[in-house]
Amino acid sequence: MNVNEVEPLAVITNKIWVDADACPNPVKEMLFRASERKSIQLVLVANQIINVPRSPLISMIRVSSGFDEADNYIVEQVVKGDLVVTADIPLASDAVDKGALVLNPRGTVYTAENIKQILTMRDFMEEMRSSGIHTGGPNSFSQTDKHAFAQALDKWLAKLIPSKI
Repeated sequence: MNVNEVEPLAVITNKIWVDADACPNPVKEMLFRASERKSIQLVLVANQIINVPRSPLISMIRVSSGFDEADNYIVEQVVKGDLVVTADIPLASDAVDKGALVLNPRGTVYTAENIKQILTMRDFMEEMRSSGIHTGGPNSFSQTDKHAFAQALDKWLAKLIPSKI
């Protein structure tokens, strides 16, 4: 490279999509900070208004309150390489099929290798609940979950924006 030439900065086109209705507030706060720190677009999608920081990088899309409206919107918009944050397994499966990385708020990464098995287990548990068998719900969101999510998010951001040595 010539001394007078300037190395072009990598243009980041990937986005982070959040199924925001049930996303824990600590996860949203981490995502707000990561968006600003790494200059990456963050889009929260929900059927209710969610307060987001004033930033050209962070937006909130309100969809109608119909069943799976937020999920459908995200699936229509997501592209290969984007990150989707959701606890919704069918949405995760659709996003993985489109080439997105999917992360649940507890730090589990959904991939093409594991999503079908997770979807099958989810369907089985739903069938058990509909037949009247009490299966319990998820544990409350913990510090361990928050830490696992932060680590998984950092790994995705590091792959997206490799640091220079």
